[in-house]
Amino acid sequence: MIPRELGTERLLLRQWRAGDAEALGEIYAQPEFLEHNPARDPEVHVARFAREWEQTGFSLRAVEDPEGGRFIGRIGLLRHRDWPESESPVEVGWVLHRDWWGRGLATEAGRAGLECWREHLDDPQLISITTPANRRSRAVMERLGLTERGETRWHGHDVVWYAIDR
Repeated sequence: MIPRELGTERLLLRQWRAGDAEALGEIYAQPEFLEHNPARDPEVHVARFAREWEQTGFSLRAVEDPEGGRFIGRIGLLRHRDWPESESPVEVGWVLHRDWWGRGLATEAGRAGLECWREHLDDPQLISITTPANRRSRAVMERLGLTERGETRWHGHDVVWYAIDR
């Protein structure tokens, strides 16, 4: 079973709490987020992530700075049941508040997700998805050892996807 909470060297990856949707909404409103993502409802997302934890035993986690207790993003694993390139793959994904960019935190937390996939799931492949222009996320994917596998159209958007196989 995947641990519900993980600590990395500089982050706490935890379950969702009251108030997290408001903090996530602040991130979802940032121009840097909207440059590569459609507008999203944070309340709907937090409810989805909590539901996924209950149904599948894993999902995205809230990311917190353990020193100050500040919510700084969402990171983890999520199963996609509507991915056009393969059946129900697991994705490792991340979104951080722009004030926390450039510190290697997405790579650090993404590595924790990758290790959870390796240790606790038997899926033959782990994917990660972004827009073709999102160079920062693509660089994180590459640092995690994922390789570019192609481009596709998903939910009405052009995306590029990376993967790592067992």
